[in-house]
Amino acid sequence: QTPRGRRRSLSGGLFKSWRRRWRSKGGEGGSHESRCTRASVAAPPVVPSIPCSRLALISKVIHPQQVIHSVVHAVMGMLVAWCAAVMTKGKFLFLSVPCPPSESSADDVPYMCLNEYHLFLLLLGAFMGYSYSLRYLVHHMNYLPFPIIQQYKYLRFRRSLPLLAKQSCVESFYMVRNFCAAYYFFGYIPKAWIITTMNLRIDSKLHPLDTVAGLLDLSLLYHSWLCGVFLLITWYIAWLLFRIYSTEAHHFPVQPTFAEETDQCLPKILNSNPPPILKFLALQDLMFLSQYSSVRRQEVFSLSQPGGHPHNWTAVSRECLNLLNDLTLKLIAHQEAAATNGRLNQPSVGDLRKAPNTPGATAEESSLQTPRAGILPRAHMTSLVKSSLLPLKTSPVADFGSNLGSPFSPSPLTRKAGVLELSSPWHGSVQSPHIMRRGPKLWTSYSDLQWTGSPQEPLPMTAVAKVTNGAVQPSSLYLWLQSKKEQIKSFLSKRVLIMYFFSKNPEASIQALFSDTQMHIWALEGLSHLVAASFTEDKYGVVQTTLPSILNTLLTLQEVVDKHFKLPYVSSKPPRTSGNLADTSYKTLRFALRASLKTAIYRITTKFGEHLNAVLVSTEHNKRLQQFLEFKE
Repeated sequence: QTPRGRRRSLSGGLFKSWRRRWRSKGGEGGSHESRCTRASVAAPPVVPSIPCSRLALISKVIHPQQVIHSVVHAVMGMLVAWCAAVMTKGKFLFLSVPCPPSESSADDVPYMCLNEYHLFLLLLGAFMGYSYSLRYLVHHMNYLPFPIIQQYKYLRFRRSLPLLAKQSCVESFYMVRNFCAAYYFFGYIPKAWIITTMNLRIDSKLHPLDTVAGLLDLSLLYHSWLCGVFLLITWYIAWLLFRIYSTEAHHFPVQPTFAEETDQCLPKILNSNPPPILKFLALQDLMFLSQYSSVRRQEVFSLSQPGGHPHNWTAVSRECLNLLNDLTLKLIAHQEAAATNGRLNQPSVGDLRKAPNTPGATAEESSLQTPRAGILPRAHMTSLVKSSLLPLKTSPVADFGSNLGSPFSPSPLTRKAGVLELSSPWHGSVQSPHIMRRGPKLWTSYSDLQWTGSPQEPLPMTAVAKVTNGAVQPSSLYLWLQSKKEQIKSFLSKRVLIMYFFSKNPEASIQALFSDTQMHIWALEGLSHLVAASFTEDKYGVVQTTLPSILNTLLTLQEVVDKHFKLPYVSSKPPRTSGNLADTSYKTLRFALRASLKTAIYRITTKFGEHLNAVLVSTEHNKRLQQFLEFKE
């Protein structure tokens, strides 16, 4: 095999192995669920799993999979330390050595004494292995971050080598320091166990290593540090090479050459449920093709033969819009949770009952009932309903993102079912549809969709009356259990130690909310570049049919993202990134999403210009679109 062929086999080996596993587990003709659940086990994760509380982090540390990972690395570290001790020779060679003559018996039969230097190195290797495993978990080194700028594998590896060597030296120094402190306090435990098990003695002429004088041995500290550097460099090189080869860009064909390659095409992979890494690679390839390959863009805009249908464009645009709509729904739910978790005050019952009779109420109700056609599909998206009042307590996502408040807030199940709390001012009152529409809602909730079937259609008064009259009063046992439950929650929420472990970090929760935003950024860039290129390259006008839904989706997402950054606990500045091997780009994904979203809208408006005035969008979106056309956003 030629060197060029070997390089190709190395670059595509990981991708081909994942694709073969996916196809063998059901990728061709199998069900989507089995395909996703089975094949994703073999593929590495591409989204970090961010614990939002200290209890969540502790649960990840004691997870059986993490425990096995730590034990294996501790054993490997002990094995490498034993090899280093054997190669060093001298006083590090054996675990047991003959005792000096003074320690022997009168009949000149020598006893064996414990070589504490050898034991020190072995325990140090186990400690470093466990520390590396713990760092591997805490710094999310198990997931694969994709590089922003694509480079050759050799250049990426060569660029990372100085940082890899520096970090290994620094981490080895701190690990040796931490192990010396641990050995000073707890070193007698393994030493006494080894002496008892192997029937060894202690050389009284040497200083024990669990003392200050014993730990100040420069030769011991130097060899320990050198052993740690060798161990960490070996692990980091293997980890770096795996990450470089796994995140290398891959080109998916847009149209199959043969019928057997249909499942390997870009539209097919985007609309199926492959392993996450294949999904990311496909979206990355979509972003590259939309920017740099006019030939492949023509394949996306082409029509099927026979029939003349834009199957490729329909599949690509539908998946991108679905991803953006899902992100919009997730952000709306998070903002509803922020509004219902005590950030805003709930109006009184009297104000709400008088609201429909106030002047201008009818006009406002009619404006709220006006359908906003074309914003988003009814099955996927709720309309953005603005109101100066606050959300009702019956919001289905009232407890979503409970990191914003106490973890002992009422359960969301009762709110999803539409059950009102006893302490709510709505309990026992007439549920008028006008009051419900005048309710303090930041967004239209999912429960409204369940009642009305669409976000625009109001709930008929007869239906509300039937539901109200047919409501069943809860039993006394249920009320007693609910009261006890609330008392227990109130009692636990006042305990500092419990809240220390259960309280969630707002910044970590926001990072978890945007942890998978990289694929949404690629979908944004790919979709906007394709729309901009269609102005001159789309011969059949296939993009013009979906241009209104694309603009409405982008403008709605931009409005939701702007509202997210206006929340009181959301930072407006990206955090500082540490200069180490561990990737921290997931901490700034929300800022990258905001910039990419605004750039994508400007890319479309600058290309189409005044032609966008003929696109059917809502009045609010038309005003926002004019701001982009006038470069005022």
